[in-house]
Amino acid sequence: MARLFSIRPTWSLKGRRFQGLRGFTGKPFHPPLTDFPIVCYTLAAVFDLISFFSDEMDPKAHDFFAAATFVMVAGFIVSLGAALTGFMDWWKGIPRDRNSGPIGTAKHTQVWRTINWHATVMLTVTAITLIDVILRVSDFDRGQTQGAWLVLSVIAAALVLFGAAYGGTLVFEYGFNVENVEEVWKESEEDHVRLPRSGSSS
Repeated sequence: MARLFSIRPTWSLKGRRFQGLRGFTGKPFHPPLTDFPIVCYTLAAVFDLISFFSDEMDPKAHDFFAAATFVMVAGFIVSLGAALTGFMDWWKGIPRDRNSGPIGTAKHTQVWRTINWHATVMLTVTAITLIDVILRVSDFDRGQTQGAWLVLSVIAAALVLFGAAYGGTLVFEYGFNVENVEEVWKESEEDHVRLPRSGSSS
């Protein structure tokens, strides 16, 4: 009887090489961390819009302002982990001349340029969000989202979605940090996990 499901390989660490803050081969830490800020900043902008355009005496004006602030803070906290793991991918995941200093000189490839732009956009989002959080937390007793906070949250949401498109390009078009398992496309009743290539660097 043919097997209908393949369950264990997704959760198996057997044969996966640990790469420190980068995660495991085939299980990097950076991509799942990025999902949280993208969703949080987008929701924060939506909640701020609802709050800003609500009547000041309407309880939902404050409720949506508070919700926007809470999800923005949560997204910001997770974004610090995304930034750290992203930096490690940028440092360790692309070819570099390791003899040219502690960081090493990267080969000037299209992947390298795309990562640089992706990182620049996302770090800009992080800075904007930090300013937004400081402003709103220091004046949290306001009953409604203020204009400056709304502008910052909308810009952060637009930029995080813009920057995420480059992250998607890196993975789905360039195959950056992807461990392909060719055997899974062959008709078989056996499950496979990607094994580290011999001599590959971390």
